[in-house]
Amino acid sequence: MMHQQHTLLPAACRTQQVEEYYFSLKLQEIAEMRKKGIDVINLGIGSPDLPPHPSVVKALQETALRDASHGYQSYKGTDALRKAFAGWYQRYFGVDLNPDNEILPLMGSKEGIMQVSLAFLNPGDKVLIPDPGYPTYTSVAKMLGAEPVFYPLGYENAWKPDLKKLSETDLSRVKLMWVNYPHMPSGAKADKALFSSLVDFARQHRILLVNDNPYAFIQNPAPLSLLSVPGSSEVAMELNSLSKSHNMPGWRIGMLAGNSEYVGQALKMKSNMDSGMFLAMQDAAMAALSLGQEWYDALNEVYSERKALVHHIFDALGCTYETGQAGLFVWARGGDDGVDVKKMADDILYTKGVFVTPGFIFGENGKQYLRISLCTPKERLNEALQRILNH
Repeated sequence: MMHQQHTLLPAACRTQQVEEYYFSLKLQEIAEMRKKGIDVINLGIGSPDLPPHPSVVKALQETALRDASHGYQSYKGTDALRKAFAGWYQRYFGVDLNPDNEILPLMGSKEGIMQVSLAFLNPGDKVLIPDPGYPTYTSVAKMLGAEPVFYPLGYENAWKPDLKKLSETDLSRVKLMWVNYPHMPSGAKADKALFSSLVDFARQHRILLVNDNPYAFIQNPAPLSLLSVPGSSEVAMELNSLSKSHNMPGWRIGMLAGNSEYVGQALKMKSNMDSGMFLAMQDAAMAALSLGQEWYDALNEVYSERKALVHHIFDALGCTYETGQAGLFVWARGGDDGVDVKKMADDILYTKGVFVTPGFIFGENGKQYLRISLCTPKERLNEALQRILNH
């Protein structure tokens, strides 16, 4: 019997605008190496390895055991969860938010990048994106037919944008600007002056400014919110997450905060894409948000010890770095302009069995850098150091 030849139907054009995420591909490669018996130490991913507070797991269990907990939930989360987020922002950032309409719980802040973009970007709009910066800002813009416009960040300006120079460019089609402080990957921290100047810039040029703020509590003694700037509600929103601050990356719990009109537009998008967060997850998030300063202090003590070891690793590799970085990573320059840092990262992986992230994935201005995550126990960091020292 003859089989008719079929041609597969074509995918949408937007699939040609993006590629599979670098870490997705690299994790597959690492998995193949491990199948061959190679003990790869993965220092690349910022996925906290420590557990959440026991009270968080207990809250999840207790709610999950109740028969009434398993139905669909509100698209905007429970009143109690939004109030918990509002209390968290007031307590740690000094920002007063109306829990009724200025907070939208999310399934991770990464979802918020898509919801905000869907709500405010039309095809052909331009989006200001930090370079280096989180690759998802770029991929989402491309998927929606918007045009990424990269603004440079670098060591010479403490990884802050040159807003004066940016103002001299054509911003007529710019609709949205992403900022991310504490900055990933450099670990640079914002101050009130920077946030104030960003709000002024956004107001002057009629741009929606969004700060992606998941690293506020990690290696950062003075958490700061963009929304603490007077007048920010006219032009600004903020994303936050429990992934890093509360060791809950796989739980997928985040939030969007800002002006009720802006949040309402994002809710329109979200309500057409999911059916609400499992009630037990919401109750667990409330338990996490109620934790005191001692939780963050204990977490940062662990990360400080690990960071010292990561500094030793970069010393052994001949890299240079700043010691006061915030966030879950250490960002280090891998050499002079002539050094192929991507090849350097691959050589470390293939000869030492240690994976570190090459900075090119974060943009042109990351090409000379490497990044190491603090989400690895000291024992494995020590082992990675010994492998690198043993030429």
